[in-house]
Amino acid sequence: MKYLVGTRGSQLSLVQTNWVISELKKKSPAAEFEIVTIKTKGDTDARPLFTINQKGIFEKEIDRAVAEKKVDFAVHSLKDVPAELPDQLVLACIPKREDPNDVFISKDGYTLNTIKKGAVIGTSSLRRAVQIARIRHDVVVRPIRGNIETRIKKIGDDRFDAIVLAQAGLQRLGLAVQFEVLPVDTFPPSPGQGALAVVARTDNHDLIELLKKIEDDESRYAIEAERSLSMFVDSGCRFPVGALAQKRGNKLTLSVTVYSVDGSKAIMVEKDSELVDAHELGKQVASELASKGIAELAKNWREKVEEWNRR
Repeated sequence: MKYLVGTRGSQLSLVQTNWVISELKKKSPAAEFEIVTIKTKGDTDARPLFTINQKGIFEKEIDRAVAEKKVDFAVHSLKDVPAELPDQLVLACIPKREDPNDVFISKDGYTLNTIKKGAVIGTSSLRRAVQIARIRHDVVVRPIRGNIETRIKKIGDDRFDAIVLAQAGLQRLGLAVQFEVLPVDTFPPSPGQGALAVVARTDNHDLIELLKKIEDDESRYAIEAERSLSMFVDSGCRFPVGALAQKRGNKLTLSVTVYSVDGSKAIMVEKDSELVDAHELGKQVASELASKGIAELAKNWREKVEEWNRR
């Protein structure tokens, strides 16, 4: 059986897709796979991500190809996949999650705490920008676009003294770069960060059965809680939310921090549940955030986003 696999054409996307294929071949050596690269809105729109008022900018065109049977399944960075998929598609597989942390990379090995006052730090994420500003009020945070390799090359080029990005991307690309791991208590990641998503058609039962063979149950439960939270809070690139679910003993703990866009305020909620109640856990945390005033934090986000983008 030969399967067509949809993905973006970036180096990271191809590495991730080839890894998924290699894992599937271990389970089904006779299966054949062909990668089909597809351009997405996120690949062609050069604006900072948080200024683009559209969900799924890195996956919509690829998932449309799955739905239209132009490819059999798609491989995504899970944090790029909206909390709700079209009815004909399913999040068929979540392989084992990589480290969800963010990392800080500077030209001369400085850490976030030791880098000079006034240093310019680049990030593609409003969440990270807010988190940096909360720790270092004396640095300048500016938006940066491009793939991981491009962003790293921009360090020290007169515009950026350092950057912050996801550790998982560095790990998957095998880049030999010195970095500081930022702790998840002060830098809680985006929901789904570090995980991969394999999307297939709901009626493609044999393929889904194959994809399930490389699923990691612990990662699935964690992601279900984080995506449930996103669904009920409606988080995304333009509304900074940090969330991480982790298995602790026989329980699943979901820790969430929601920020005002200027970073001056934050609401933190942590709850746990049985593993099988992951979806309900996300819903409960979202409800508690609402009761603690999440709407007030988000009130002026649009104006602040545009202000930050003009830096």
